[in-house]
Amino acid sequence: MHRRLFLTSVLGASAAVAGLSGCAKGESSAATQGAATKPLADKVPAGTSLKIASYLGQQQLQFRLAKLPKLPFTVSSWVNIGAGPDVINAFRAKSLDLANNAGIPPIQAHYQGYDAKIVAIDVTRKPNYLFATKPGSDVHTVDDFKGKRLAFSQGQAQGVVLLRALKKAGLGYDQVKLVPLTSNQFFTALQSGQVDVAPLAISQAPAYLKQYEAKGARTIDTDVVDLLNLLWAPQSVLSDPAKAAAVAAYIPQWAQGQVWAYEHPDVWNEQFYVKTQNLTLAQAQSITKLANKPYFPPSWDEAIKWEQETADLLAEGGFVKKFDVSSLFDHRFEAIAAEAVPEEYRK
Repeated sequence: MHRRLFLTSVLGASAAVAGLSGCAKGESSAATQGAATKPLADKVPAGTSLKIASYLGQQQLQFRLAKLPKLPFTVSSWVNIGAGPDVINAFRAKSLDLANNAGIPPIQAHYQGYDAKIVAIDVTRKPNYLFATKPGSDVHTVDDFKGKRLAFSQGQAQGVVLLRALKKAGLGYDQVKLVPLTSNQFFTALQSGQVDVAPLAISQAPAYLKQYEAKGARTIDTDVVDLLNLLWAPQSVLSDPAKAAAVAAYIPQWAQGQVWAYEHPDVWNEQFYVKTQNLTLAQAQSITKLANKPYFPPSWDEAIKWEQETADLLAEGGFVKKFDVSSLFDHRFEAIAAEAVPEEYRK
């Protein structure tokens, strides 16, 4: 959804790769199916390592600035990867063990026959996305989407936000034209007029409007929430007792790092956005002003319900087959994030 021209708009998903629709053999077996019932080890065995996603280097910078304790395992690689389709392919290639995504990539992985599980949940209460129109557009509300070309990424959070917005507006899929694209193609598609509307991260709006508002582009707010910010891992990783223990040890710091960034926006603005992403301080402040307060629920009931609604919505459109999403959650890890943060971040 970004690249150099719009790197100022960071925090969305990165480029997806070709071959997303190709199904892979799942990793399910009697051993892996039973792994989720085995208690987690109390300590991480010596010599354990994980390859962890850290999009744009945010994760290790967060840990360093927050002065969190040294992880009790080796991070053999911090992988600069963010988009769900990229993550799924990296999981398949065994070049990644743990990733941070929204709710839709685990659904997409399941549809492709790849077995992976959710191990931590951060609930977002405010919208992370809005809709941007092409320059010179006559679209002013979601109701105006009827008959328009809409950028649609099936395997990313932006796709679900669009589908949920259409449903709320009472528009059927046959009343619009969904143009299959990946989020990194959205800007070019808007600029060229290939699409009339594309969902963008709220943090992207200032950069887009700065360049195209004078040419008739606008943004349309939505109250549609992309509820889940999550950690997930391949079943093969979670079936390894040592790696599963490392994942459990990582989750508290993942949660604490997000709390720290939320509580120290001035430092995060300067150290991440200004120093590493070349934003102005004003641009950085406009992004963190819209940041969601992180919430790590002790129970995943709400998350499971939302994930089921999302999967059902995709199934209604024929994008995936209907299934029970409870199979996507490894409940051994359910309370870990909540127990690592103050009470006000557990709602």
